[in-house]
Amino acid sequence: MIDMVKFAPKKGYSYIMDQFQQESLDYHLHGKIGTLLTKSCKTQKELSMAYTPGVAYPCLEIAKDPSLAYKYTNKGNSVAVISDGTAVLGLGDIGGIAGKPVMEGKAVLFKTFANVDAVDVILNVHSIEEIVNTCAAISDTYGGINLEDIKAPKCFEIEQQLQARLNIPVFHDDQHGTAIITSAGLLNVLELKKKKIEEIKVVIIGAGAAGIASATMYRNLGVQHIVMLDSKGVIHTGRTDLNPYKQAFAVETEARTLADALKDADMLLGLSSANVVSQEMVKTMAQDAVIFACANPVPEIMPDLVAEVRPDIIMGTGRSDFPNQVNNVLGFPFIFRGALDVRAKKITEKMKMAAAHALADLAKQPVPYYVKAAYNDPTLEFGPRHIIPKPFSKEVLIWVASAVAQAAFEDGVTELESFDKEAYVKSLREMIYLDKKEDKK
Repeated sequence: MIDMVKFAPKKGYSYIMDQFQQESLDYHLHGKIGTLLTKSCKTQKELSMAYTPGVAYPCLEIAKDPSLAYKYTNKGNSVAVISDGTAVLGLGDIGGIAGKPVMEGKAVLFKTFANVDAVDVILNVHSIEEIVNTCAAISDTYGGINLEDIKAPKCFEIEQQLQARLNIPVFHDDQHGTAIITSAGLLNVLELKKKKIEEIKVVIIGAGAAGIASATMYRNLGVQHIVMLDSKGVIHTGRTDLNPYKQAFAVETEARTLADALKDADMLLGLSSANVVSQEMVKTMAQDAVIFACANPVPEIMPDLVAEVRPDIIMGTGRSDFPNQVNNVLGFPFIFRGALDVRAKKITEKMKMAAAHALADLAKQPVPYYVKAAYNDPTLEFGPRHIIPKPFSKEVLIWVASAVAQAAFEDGVTELESFDKEAYVKSLREMIYLDKKEDKK
């Protein structure tokens, strides 16, 4: 379990965290999600339509054409957040029921950021076969499945099998969320620093779900030189203890330690633990490098320590109190929004890449006034301290969902005969802005 006090940065931190702990417990009393009715049931007639006998009519229509479930039920706007509790945040294998608050939290984010109805489904089974069969058995209820906090490497196989077996999108956010968001940041750093993606060296600390997925996406973007480390050091071709997913990233190198690997590195992605990167290591990185230190609550190295020795390095963390937050909420709600709206049958690589490019492009647009106000930064604009959009920008939904929907249509994974992106963008804008004229920057 994370010991928050252990990493206390200043006097009084223990008291603050004790207070925050109690406030958090109070916040979670009786759970965070419930049922929101979308139709009235206050009269005899409404009761007869909500249930028997009126409910028989949509049932019979769906029996004739199962696709009408998207018309007459909430299937088209519902996602199951499914977990077996084997890799919950930084807490590890704490069990499904202990991880339920996290899954409820995921449902809160789906609804808050993308108006997607989500429900947590906690599994008390753990083998690949049991999880796949259980998910398949309940899949008709939902428009999509978000796999969450399932440990690697079985999470890879579960996602692959489900996506091949089902006709709804399946997405393991622990894998792809970090990959998509850091890819967006990387693209913008390369633009700012005028570097070519095929010439950079990337180092990844952590060979779990997020590390493998990130490395895969970086390769698809054009990165040719990736060095990955797990708990035993550099993943190189001489090792005999690698699973197939790690083997795919084994390289011929004399580097064995993190210090070795970071020499002349243009990018570091940290997906490990607190304080594992030293200032001496940072000094050896390439000019104008980027560091994404995503360990929480304390990153692999603090931004102020990097700035002391390498002010040229662009820094991002998983925390909201530093610039360039790598926050998965920038991805999954909007990816599912776009996928659900075009009834996508799967999440393709093109859809993930579209999300990354949309985030990168949005970061270069003028920052909305309400975002500047939320972060108390009237000067916020594209640059070293803003290479990734802020989670509270309403524009993220518009840019990412529309890009994902367009990519799904182009990939042929929807049943739509045509797709009008301009009209879809207009509908998204009308959905999220209470005042239709509020879209001015």
